[in-house]
Amino acid sequence: MSGHSKWATIKRKKGATDAARGKLFSKSIKEITIAARHGGGDPEGNPRLRSAIAAAKAINMPSTNVERAIKRGTGEIEGAHYEETQYEGYAPGGVGVLVEIATDNKNRTAGEIRQIFTKHGGALGEAGSVAYLFKPRGVILVDKAAVSEEALMEIVLDAGADDVSSEGDSYEVLTPPVALEAVKGALAKKGVPTLSAELSRVASQLVPVSAKDAGQLLRLVDTLEEHDDVQKVFANFSVPDEILAKLGG
Repeated sequence: MSGHSKWATIKRKKGATDAARGKLFSKSIKEITIAARHGGGDPEGNPRLRSAIAAAKAINMPSTNVERAIKRGTGEIEGAHYEETQYEGYAPGGVGVLVEIATDNKNRTAGEIRQIFTKHGGALGEAGSVAYLFKPRGVILVDKAAVSEEALMEIVLDAGADDVSSEGDSYEVLTPPVALEAVKGALAKKGVPTLSAELSRVASQLVPVSAKDAGQLLRLVDTLEEHDDVQKVFANFSVPDEILAKLGG
């Protein structure tokens, strides 16, 4: 599990405030809207929309919000028109950072993202500078208390997963993007609950980060994730668990 994944887990365990939940809802609504616009409003024939709806349910978003977002995407009701783009850059310690964006004003967002990088000791890079470091993967987290590693591996590998790793009190299951739903379904069929299941990007190589750079790096990641137009942030850092726990405490 990458340092970024561990950091996300630490923050999730601290509990979501109303403000944080509101941001999650906003990002989820954007993803559903975009997915419906590109692939239609029927989740059965639109895998991206199906995944977005599942993610919305995982954060307890009301079904009425989901339905409105789909209708905005299909044009049945009025709403903002979001464009997708991504920014690539570097954080303290030479860490690569990939930022996925959904915005209704690219010029405004570009300036704000650049400012965040600069303020926290990083810098934006050119297109293609770090994106190659992150491969699309399905990522499923399973609580260790729910299943043994041996049983988990048997279920997920048979369903098409690539790998299972153990980290802290959870297992991380990696799948090809197209196999995510099949693996999640196989777990559900066996009564194994998941902590999360999403399409993500996994770093092909990690950059060790010192305690000196870790604080500034994590503040950069957090500030990017808090931006209203940022959907996801990926960073290929490796920070010792004790430092992450101290900074997350």
